[in-house]
Amino acid sequence: MPIYEYKAFDQKGKSKKGLIEADNEAGARSKLRAAGKYPVELKENLSQTTKAGRMSLGSSVMFERVKSVEIHIFTRQLATLLGAGIPLVSALSSLLAQTANPALKKVLAQIKDAVNEGNTLTNALARHPKLFSRIYINMVRAGEASGSLDIVLEKLADFGEKQRTLQGRLKAALVYPVFMAVIGSAILFILITYIVPNITKVFADMERTLPLPTRLLISLSNFLRGYWWLLLILMIGAVFSLRFFIQSPRGRQVWDLLKLKMPIIGSVNQKIVLARFGSTMASLLGSSVPLVTSMQIVQSIVNNSLIAEVIEEAIEQIRKGKSMAHALGSSPWFPPIFVQMISVGEQSGNLEPMLIKISDAYEREVDMAIMAMTSLIEPIMIAAMGAAVGFVVLSILLPIFEMNQMVG
Repeated sequence: MPIYEYKAFDQKGKSKKGLIEADNEAGARSKLRAAGKYPVELKENLSQTTKAGRMSLGSSVMFERVKSVEIHIFTRQLATLLGAGIPLVSALSSLLAQTANPALKKVLAQIKDAVNEGNTLTNALARHPKLFSRIYINMVRAGEASGSLDIVLEKLADFGEKQRTLQGRLKAALVYPVFMAVIGSAILFILITYIVPNITKVFADMERTLPLPTRLLISLSNFLRGYWWLLLILMIGAVFSLRFFIQSPRGRQVWDLLKLKMPIIGSVNQKIVLARFGSTMASLLGSSVPLVTSMQIVQSIVNNSLIAEVIEEAIEQIRKGKSMAHALGSSPWFPPIFVQMISVGEQSGNLEPMLIKISDAYEREVDMAIMAMTSLIEPIMIAAMGAAVGFVVLSILLPIFEMNQMVG
């Protein structure tokens, strides 16, 4: 933000000099007048502006961070204050005073200044696209146009918390299996590279050929001890190659198709997309955002290129006069029951409530699917770990049994 050097007179007629930060010269003059100073000379201090910009950039990259939950809290608090009849600028000032996060405090100060200068809240929020999504900005625009900003902000807070909860369920369900997989792999690595060699030294003096499982175990142990670094490089290379492939258009399509087709996980991903589609469309339509605009916003957040293409084709059909149900009905990713419920909502004029029901239904299905997936992953991991440990034990015991037979 530019920094201006000013010369002004206060209310007692005394001359004052200093620096002030503002979006533009008009904003700087407004700030000075609000502080009881009357500017007679004002010019931008380029050196201070550049220095502040560098400090701001370094600070934002290294330290400042605004969490999504803080945006949800800010939204709900702003809705409450506006619903109580408090003017927008006063409400923003109140929230600014009680915000602890320096990064969010800075953003709120900029939003308040922009609104105070005569900008709409929508325009002020649009200057911070990393914090306020297209859904957020479009719903606020609709709320300002309809005079129901407090209601729209309340819906936005509910919507944001709902989406965060839905994402958190899947992450929480995967934490335990991933943790167990990492710990189990580390234990197996230590067992094979450090413990097994000490035991298999006993078999080195045997003049008989060792059993195949024992030879495989010794070879695996020697390879991991001598070339573990090569295995680590290959794994890192595979991860980066996969990420590079996914970033390409063709790779993105393949990856998105796998996410929808994979056993168990594919069904969960599809249900999450459908639940997000329903809740987002309901929130946007309930805030008086036009249907086509709502579909375009949903297209940008589904996080799946295949479904995004379906929505894009549906938008073209809607523009030609087709219904949403008809536009989505030909896609394999939108189940018949989903399309039927949308059709009923369109015919009855209750599309928004029907979309909310769809979202709630699929969120319940996501919960059940995650529970089923978690209960299935655990025994699979236990069986896999048991098989690995069983192979190691069997490979060690087989030569011992043969030695006992020789002695007998």
